[in-house]
Amino acid sequence: MGMSKSYRIGVIKGDGIGPEIIDEAIKVLDAVSVAQGFNLKYEEFLLGGSAIDATGVPLPDETIKGVKTCDAVLFGAIGGPKWDNLERHLRPETGLLGLRKEMGTFANLRPATVYDELVNASTLKASVIKGVDIMVVRELTGGIYFGEPRELNENMAFNTMVYSRGEVERIAKVAFEIAMKREKRICSVDKANVLEVSQFWREIVEKMSLNYPEVELTHMYVDNAAMQLIRSPKQFDVILTGNIFGDILSDAASMLSGSIGLLPSASTGRGVGLFEPIHGSAPDIAGQGIANPLATISSASMMLRYALEENGASDKIDDAIKKALQDGYRTGDLGDFDAKEIVSCSQMGDIIADYSSK
Repeated sequence: MGMSKSYRIGVIKGDGIGPEIIDEAIKVLDAVSVAQGFNLKYEEFLLGGSAIDATGVPLPDETIKGVKTCDAVLFGAIGGPKWDNLERHLRPETGLLGLRKEMGTFANLRPATVYDELVNASTLKASVIKGVDIMVVRELTGGIYFGEPRELNENMAFNTMVYSRGEVERIAKVAFEIAMKREKRICSVDKANVLEVSQFWREIVEKMSLNYPEVELTHMYVDNAAMQLIRSPKQFDVILTGNIFGDILSDAASMLSGSIGLLPSASTGRGVGLFEPIHGSAPDIAGQGIANPLATISSASMMLRYALEENGASDKIDDAIKKALQDGYRTGDLGDFDAKEIVSCSQMGDIIADYSSK
């Protein structure tokens, strides 16, 4: 036997239900790594409210230094009413934005997957959403949210939508690489009929597509894309788009699946990737053992696939989630939808860990 591969995983549990859901994801990661013959070493870091309580700041220096030495970071959720009245620079959310910036993450990957067993959980008709499997690739550090100049005065306000060639090239490359692992289709979403910045975006994406002849590239205006996501979501494989459009479209896409408790995300880029559920810290249900760990477990699966390239282990987890749902196990948030047994947060973790290790 050769030495098995070993990875360093930064763990940020955060606030609210963060610690509970992260513990279940680690349980599953431990099971699957043993079964697949690699080794995970975890190192915990503070961020958000728990960091404020311990150190007085939402993003301690040790966290910034520490995550940079890791192969990937698994993150729960932060924030809660306890810290809502702090000044902006001390807010938990400011810590997360700072961490993403420090980590150089410029690509936000947001899958929207509809599990057959939960088609009834969506507000849309089963016939429209059955089989939906979309990946939204959103540019995270440019566009109108960060463009200069920006100003607010008594009589007017303005923001500037700016993209540089390098910013568009690197996010396009991420999308094409992901498309190659999927159905090899990209729909790039812009507003090129009105915005120069979108014409620029479109030209660069077209040029990038020449390096990926197997990938079919189409373009869509953002207003039409919003309509098509609801009308006929199965037409999409990978959606590539800028910061503000991606912010809106990824939230719309997330609701196809019916439960926010199911959906993972990744922020990747130059260095270490950050993998987290899209839902918040849900302080109202913290400590009750009723949180749904599936989004966090799915985020751990994305970490294995996109950061560590342990695709076999990632497949195992994805299959285990499907099997648990097929077998009728549901956490409370999914209780109305074809449940055979309502299970706690840690029971769901046990079930998926068990299935993943086989």
